[in-house]
Amino acid sequence: MDDGEPTRVSPRRLVWNDAERRLRAPFRLVATLVVVVFISLVIGVGITISFSDVVETSVLARVFVSVVLTGATGIGGYVAARYVDRRTISDLGFGIDRDWLTDLVFGLVLGGALMTGIFLVGLATEWLVVDEVGFGIDRLAGAAALFVFFISVGLAEELLLRGVVLTDIAEGMRWRFDVRTAILVALVASSALFGLAHLQNPNSSVASTLSITFAGVMLGFGYVLTGNLAIPVGIHISWNFVQGGVYGFAVSGLDFGTSLVETTEQGPDIVTGGAFGPEAGLFGVGAMVAGMAVIAWYVQFRYGTLRLDPSVTIPELRWRK
Repeated sequence: MDDGEPTRVSPRRLVWNDAERRLRAPFRLVATLVVVVFISLVIGVGITISFSDVVETSVLARVFVSVVLTGATGIGGYVAARYVDRRTISDLGFGIDRDWLTDLVFGLVLGGALMTGIFLVGLATEWLVVDEVGFGIDRLAGAAALFVFFISVGLAEELLLRGVVLTDIAEGMRWRFDVRTAILVALVASSALFGLAHLQNPNSSVASTLSITFAGVMLGFGYVLTGNLAIPVGIHISWNFVQGGVYGFAVSGLDFGTSLVETTEQGPDIVTGGAFGPEAGLFGVGAMVAGMAVIAWYVQFRYGTLRLDPSVTIPELRWRK
């Protein structure tokens, strides 16, 4: 072979990483999508048919169906992560120990505090009116059901969007860019997918999609600084629950019809978010900026350093041999 002859790369090596014994990042992402869609459809069709008679008349039935459907997405993400990505559970951001649980509690407190801040600012500006407050058995049962639902949402979406997608993109970029750039590109790209995934929600718009994308940056921020999903999972759960189950706001365009506090927003949609909920307005964006600042402070205070965690780009794989 002449020295000037270009090196040929076999099609197999373009698709398959021999060193890691798995598909390369772009193909892993496609395979993950296929697995998630397939499992979601199989479980979704079954549960929808089974509860078709009661789902329109019962809030609890709607929430139960939603929990199962969301759980199916999470199951699909886990199956893909384990058998397509070949990841360990800790490499998905769920290396659960005392530090992880402490970070989870911090995330839960922060998410609820941020949404409460939105509520209080809305009251102070008179762009939000409280119509009714109630703690009857029906409201409490509805709130409990929503809490379970939002736990499933927080776990499933964080596992899939941050634990799998963000990590895969970061790993795929590390051969070309430095660790910092690879992580930042992955953070932005996965957040954009997060925003686009909510485009199908009721009352969505370009503004809501951009705001949800920024919410993805806030959630991913906690992951790329710590290398685990405890903070984003905690924020995701409590933000949604306090938003919909406590204060009665729409949650990404979804109105669940039950909350401890009934409210009416009467300010400009660009500020309050309108029918999509606070996430689509300046109230929500302001809370996200504040959230990122508090996350940065917490990580610096707790871990003594503030940097992008390089472990996000380094796979911890099963079956290394």
